[in-house]
Amino acid sequence: MGCAPSIHISDSRVVYHSSKESEECNSPHQTNTTMSQQQQGNPVPGLFIKSSNTSTYKVRTNSSKKDKRENSQSMEAETQTSRSSVKAPVTDVQFGPMRLHQNQLQVLLVFAKEDNQSNGFCWACEKAGFRCNIARTPESALECFLDKHHDIIIIDHRHSRYFDAEALCRSIRTTKPSENTVIIGVVRRHADREESSILPLISAGFTRRYVENSNIMACYNELIQLEFGEVQAQFKLRACNSLFTALEKSQEAIEITSEDHVIQYVNPAFETMMGYQIGELIGKELTEVPINEKKADFLDTINSCIKIGKEWQGMYYAKKKNGDSIQQNVKILPVIGQGGKIRHYVSISRLCNDNNKAEKTCERVQAESQTDVQTCRHKDRRKGSLDVRSTTSRGSDGSSQRRHSSMARIHSMTIEAPITKVINIINAAQESSPMPVAEALDRVLEILRTTELYSPQLGTKDEDPHTSDLVGGLMTDGLRRLSGNEYILSAKQTHQVAGSLISPISLNDIPPQITQAMENEEHWDFDIFELEAATHKRPLVYLGLKIFARFGICEFLNCSESTLRSWLQVIEANYHSSNSYHNSTHSADVLHATAYFLSKERVKQTLDPIDEVAALIAATVHDVDHPGRTNSFLCNAGSELAILYNDTAVLESHHAALAFQLTTRDDKCNIFKNMERNEYRTLRQAIIDMVLATEMTKHFEHVNKFVNSINKPLAALEENGNNGDGESIKTVLTSPENRILIKRMLIKCADISNPCRPIEQCIEWAGRISEEYFAQTDEEKRQGLPVVMPVFDRNTCSIPKSQISFIDYFITDMFDAWDAFADLPNLMQHLDNNFKYWKGLDERKLRSLRPPPE
Repeated sequence: MGCAPSIHISDSRVVYHSSKESEECNSPHQTNTTMSQQQQGNPVPGLFIKSSNTSTYKVRTNSSKKDKRENSQSMEAETQTSRSSVKAPVTDVQFGPMRLHQNQLQVLLVFAKEDNQSNGFCWACEKAGFRCNIARTPESALECFLDKHHDIIIIDHRHSRYFDAEALCRSIRTTKPSENTVIIGVVRRHADREESSILPLISAGFTRRYVENSNIMACYNELIQLEFGEVQAQFKLRACNSLFTALEKSQEAIEITSEDHVIQYVNPAFETMMGYQIGELIGKELTEVPINEKKADFLDTINSCIKIGKEWQGMYYAKKKNGDSIQQNVKILPVIGQGGKIRHYVSISRLCNDNNKAEKTCERVQAESQTDVQTCRHKDRRKGSLDVRSTTSRGSDGSSQRRHSSMARIHSMTIEAPITKVINIINAAQESSPMPVAEALDRVLEILRTTELYSPQLGTKDEDPHTSDLVGGLMTDGLRRLSGNEYILSAKQTHQVAGSLISPISLNDIPPQITQAMENEEHWDFDIFELEAATHKRPLVYLGLKIFARFGICEFLNCSESTLRSWLQVIEANYHSSNSYHNSTHSADVLHATAYFLSKERVKQTLDPIDEVAALIAATVHDVDHPGRTNSFLCNAGSELAILYNDTAVLESHHAALAFQLTTRDDKCNIFKNMERNEYRTLRQAIIDMVLATEMTKHFEHVNKFVNSINKPLAALEENGNNGDGESIKTVLTSPENRILIKRMLIKCADISNPCRPIEQCIEWAGRISEEYFAQTDEEKRQGLPVVMPVFDRNTCSIPKSQISFIDYFITDMFDAWDAFADLPNLMQHLDNNFKYWKGLDERKLRSLRPPPE
């Protein structure tokens, strides 16, 4: 994978890669071919061969054919004689009850120059049976490590003039694969100087240091100590990931505390059962005492058992966060640690069957159906439900009894949607409420039983035809009219990057005029149209390279800049430059807005690195292959995409699906190819969710959920002075559900942020979207399709009115909520200025983008 000049050592051979060969090495297959070719040819220069009459090692350089043949035989003999001393590789490691298989260890040596020390470690690797690579530069070292994931990295810290060893170590430590890697720094031996502190090395990320000693046995001993010390410990820690996965996915509630009963871990099942978030519990002492109605000394009984190292199992009642008392079947296990003392307690609990609930259900059904009292004795183990056969076989009114039995099972269901619980609570409240309250609750129930809970109800069309047309065009799937003139848009028609479009650009060789156009890309007032002109309508590749580099996307994805560049080119090639609005300039504009929002302090506190990566990728692909027509148009026209996606989120589903198809079909542009499977699935799901969030039919649902779940709780905490507890705010911000809402809101605001741009950009975007809607209306009339947005007739449309309606209905409330969260005063000032501009044109009865020249 392009790992610099390197030596690969195995049990059977030592191979040296020259610099040129290393640079041409693009795949493991090519590497192996090069190895075999080198082995079959002459002995390679630069190898240290042990002399027959001394115990030292010397460099073998140019020699005659005879010398080469003799020395090759000598080397082979030496390898054979030393192989008996080579330690057999460790294959199995015992970690508690787990048996782990450890592969052959891999070592990366980072030495700018070949010397006795680097060769000492090379031969020590051979003797120990380890695989070894050498890198000469920090760049090749990082690339090689990301490809091989070495267990040990040994960095030359003696010669600062070649490279900064500590900076390299920090770079490696920022990558995810380095989490369990042991990194050694080779330092100079100073006999006449005072011993220096190792703290700077530790701070840089080194595991330990090695004072230079090129003696092979010293190097060998160091490697063996590392293997059975730090490396094996890290190998066991790596295996802990599987244990934590099991804990996280367990359906039983698990809680781990210290010997002092301080909570150290709870799993998601525990959070669900007790109603707490993990952030509310970690580091807190167990203040809730289990309550058991039958034993007054219940807690003493538990402690007397677990304090002597014995397991306790039984049932007790615990209080949830909301104050409800629940009965649990609990097992508490002490964990013996260092010094033979108890270091942790593990509590495993699950809810007991709610027998009382089942008995009450039986009593209610008995009263209603007047069946035998024995009916309620028959309970199904699964949900405390009734034995249907015993109920339905009695009396002549069998159908009535079956109905009551079914209703009883419904009332005792344990799988209930939240809205069902709300309706049940209101129904119960109605029974004891006065008539006016009961009637008001009836109206509440009518609203709750509708499907459109989040969409505001408009007045008549005569009140505001522009708003009505915008809502009809953007928030509905249109009228179905399959008339034989179906609109053809195939999901299979994708564009490859033309050879003439592929340019060998990187951040280091972008043309000066483009660099100048991107100078202030970190600011909101950045002019995307200047970049569009400088790049000849290809702004996405250039802006994408710069923004992705700023956020370290290549490092997170473990992909090269060339792969990212190819991906950006493929994505941009599949935006339609013929669209006046939905083209790659719009994508670049949304990417810029997304990056700007991600840089805001509140957003940075909330989102994880994987969220940032998902947001930037989603912004880039969110409208790929957009045909310049709305979902309603495609549904009315019976397009292939509308049929494929069942008239539901047609374009958004297509954008997300096509983005992954384009990415994964070719390794050259597959930015995900080096990701770990589970992390890729998490990232993929986040990208899809954000792209689908740009669909306008769910606009008010997303905004209202954001306001109710994030804005209002944060406002309440701030009004209460936060009680000095930043943990409460952190809980609101970082819960998985709220992070999803924040990401959806972020990309929605980025997608339709045009009214919040500086006035000239706002006007340009308004003209472009109006032209695209005009073209759709023209085509609807030509094809005899329903005209989705009649006001967007190029002969009669008032662009100021359409912008006023769009801002009033979609933008103002959403950006008020987003500003309250992310603090965006400059955007809100632009929005106010732009609204006044459109209002001024409308008051002058003007329908154009700009007033006529004076």
